[in-house]
Amino acid sequence: MTTTHTTRDGHPVHTIDLLFQGAARTIGAYAIPHPGGLVLVECGPGSTLEALETGLNRLGYGPEAITHLLLTHIHLDHAGAAGHLARLGAHVYVHHVGAPHMVNPEKLLASAQRIYGDEMERLWGQFLPVPPEQLTPLHDGDEIVVGSLRFRALDTPGHANHHMVFLFEGLCFLGDIGGIRLPGTEIVRLPTPPPEFHLERWRESVQRLGASFEEHAVTHVAPTHFGIFDDPHAHLALVNAALDDVEAWMNAELPGGEPDLGELRRRLVAHTRERVLAAGFPRDVWEEHEAVMPTAMSADGLWRYWRKYRG
Repeated sequence: MTTTHTTRDGHPVHTIDLLFQGAARTIGAYAIPHPGGLVLVECGPGSTLEALETGLNRLGYGPEAITHLLLTHIHLDHAGAAGHLARLGAHVYVHHVGAPHMVNPEKLLASAQRIYGDEMERLWGQFLPVPPEQLTPLHDGDEIVVGSLRFRALDTPGHANHHMVFLFEGLCFLGDIGGIRLPGTEIVRLPTPPPEFHLERWRESVQRLGASFEEHAVTHVAPTHFGIFDDPHAHLALVNAALDDVEAWMNAELPGGEPDLGELRRRLVAHTRERVLAAGFPRDVWEEHEAVMPTAMSADGLWRYWRKYRG
């Protein structure tokens, strides 16, 4: 499934649903045509390459048409297919802290293997290295210029230390700093996996985004999970509400010593489920998303943050 948004300068931005593990509206990629091919923002994991190709074909392109690939960060659900696309000609742009792991992904993959174990291949597919000559590390404020298209990268830590958002013609590609939200809903959930979740940095990034939205007249936001929304400041308010909720949950659950992580995960899942369903999030969609992108991992990130910064 693809949908199209037109920017204030008249450029189409196509949202491609990558149908992660068969679930709709879990991971998106955003394709912007230019005379030489396509700019792609996010590419998803190796396991969704077929869905990406199908979405591109519906637009009249193949994956070899991707000339520039902009990644908000290097987590597998955002960047796993980058090496494959680089081998087809895409030039990859990513935060300078994450860039070395795209060239030499051994540590990144070993860390993921410890988390996912035997499910690693099924969930994420193949993660190929990006050739160094096909990679540009980004710093705060850098511009990527592709013909008449101009993207500005902003450093936005909190979910990860190597996280960028991209401003483009009144649209902001939020990655995960904008949380998880579905079209038609008024609630944001926060992915807080280990090892780099940091509450205060996330708040600072949201504050900076609010100022940037004013400065650059942003009218739409596009979190990777999932879709394009026309209420940028209201969306940031939802992110702040989610941060408040996460902080209150940590204050209630984490003081008092080493927790039972299994029980902590169960409590966070129950708390999140109650919160999102009370806000009108469809129950069947919650269950489908939870099956393929479980909330439980976020408890590990919250506990690591608490132990390191609050303990």
